[in-house]
Parts: sequence; structure tokens; C-alpha cells
Amino acid sequence: MTDLLTVRPAGPGDASDICALLNAVDVIEIGRPETDLGTVEADLNHPDVDLAADSWLAFRGGRLVAYALVWADSGPGRVDGDHYVLPGEDEAALRLLTLMEGRAAVLAAGSPGARLRIQLNVRPTLDLGLLGKRGYRTIRRYQVMTRALAPDTDLPPAPPAGLTLRDCAADEADRRRAHALVEETFAAHFGHVDRAYEPWLDHLDARRLDWSLVWIASLPAEGDVAVLLTRDDRTSMGWFSHIGVREGLRGRGIGGHLLRHGFAAYAARGRRTVGLGVDTHNETGALALYEAHGMALHYAVDTWELPLHPQG
Repeated sequence: MTDLLTVRPAGPGDASDICALLNAVDVIEIGRPETDLGTVEADLNHPDVDLAADSWLAFRGGRLVAYALVWADSGPGRVDGDHYVLPGEDEAALRLLTLMEGRAAVLAAGSPGARLRIQLNVRPTLDLGLLGKRGYRTIRRYQVMTRALAPDTDLPPAPPAGLTLRDCAADEADRRRAHALVEETFAAHFGHVDRAYEPWLDHLDARRLDWSLVWIASLPAEGDVAVLLTRDDRTSMGWFSHIGVREGLRGRGIGGHLLRHGFAAYAARGRRTVGLGVDTHNETGALALYEAHGMALHYAVDTWELPLHPQG
């Protein structure tokens, strides 16, 4: 007899079990575990998440087999979600999808064009047939790209003429300037959400951010022209979260210099791999830039979207 499926909300004390589930999914989807406990804890403690209403754990015979979470910090009408399930657990997958969609409809109530978005590996443990039957469609693909580092070859690069870099470790004004540059340089990117400084910090989980690994690039006649935001709190690799160059100054080698600077900084810290995510339809040429600097596909994810109709 099949063990009964039970579902309950997640709590902060479930972080370790959730992390273990996500790593089990990682091993199946990308070949190795890459989820850190701190990342799960940050999700569970996000100020915009009400765990009692916005999270679900599914158990089969006492074993955690699926986890889901929704949040609505991206503006009116948009709800984002995570959904993880072990293979063969279609009942749990469907149950959590249904709960996510119901809660998303509440969170987005009254907003025109309301939708729920989730990101999944292109070869996920979830049966994609379940999504198609429920009206989801893919709207975007992202690549996670990685590059190996070596301290003897990844050395600090010579900057383009006049370009200088400063980090944001000491000055709150520089942190706010980094935020402003991210908002400006990513404004036209698909899915970008304009956030004020404090909500942006919450979204970044800035409690774990080392601001000495965030750099602003400047030119004498132009002022601040670009930003590189990175973080070194992942076990598997260093992570380049945002690389942005102001529109009128692209194509002058600034983005490439920031990449090489980041490679050198992380190689000097003892890292052997760095990674980043890129929209494959990015119109700034980011994918080609990363490939030209030795970054290669690690895995790809699709964004799936479900319109949320008032009638359900």
C-alpha cells in the first residue's frame, strides 16, 4: 500500500531538510549538489514571505518529497515561485502546484495581467506534462555559465585608458550608487524589477553580502559607468550576480575588464570556479561576451509562466 501523502507549511527549523531535498534534485538535474543551507535559510526568512501561507512541504511516509514557495516582491500582478519534487512523485508535484496557484491568485488579486512564474531546469525532475495541462508556457531561457580559475594565469588586468575601480566596502554612499547603477543598466532587461534601495537589499539577502566584492567602474569624463556585483557565499563557486555597463558606454571593453578583474579577484581568494546566469535572449551581447572570456554552459533553466485568471 502506498504511503499517504501529507502536506504542511514550512518553518525555519525545516531548512536543513529542505536543503537536503534540493541537493538531491541538484544531483539528478545537474550532476552534483549545489544548494547551500544559507540560501534556503534566506528564502525562509525573507521579509515578504509568510511561511504559514506561502510555503508547503509534502511528505510520503515521513520522507520529504516536495517543497514549494511563492513570493510577491516583484510588483503588482507578478508572483514568483520555487517548486522542487523527487522523481515519480506526481501526486505531490500536482498538489503543491495547485496550492501555489491558489495562493498566487490571492497575492495578485485585482491586478491586470496577473501571472505566476517558476524557473525549472530544462530537464527537471518535475513531469513537464503537468505544467502544459495546467496552462503554463515557457517564456525565457537562462544559462548558468561557469569558468575555471587559476591564480597563475588569472591575474589583475590592465584597465582601459582612464578607467578606475573602487569597491563598496567602506562607504554606504557607494553601496547606494551600486544599486543605482544596477537599476539603470538592467532597466531594459526582461523580468527586471525596479526596486528602491532597502527592498533591493532584502531581495539580495544583503546580510550575507561582502561589499568588498562589489566594484564600481569610473571614467574621468563620464563619472560612474559600470558595476560588478559578486558574492562569495556559495560552496560550489564564486558568483557574479550583476555586470552592468551604462548604455552609451557599451562596446568599449568595460564589461570585459570587469569580468577579468572578477576572475583575478576570485582566483586570488583561492576559488577555482566562478559562475553567473545570463538570459539567452539578452540584446546587449552578454552571452557572446561571456563565451569570449572562456565561460561555458553549466546548465540551463526555463522560466514558465501561468496566467492567473480571476475565475481560477
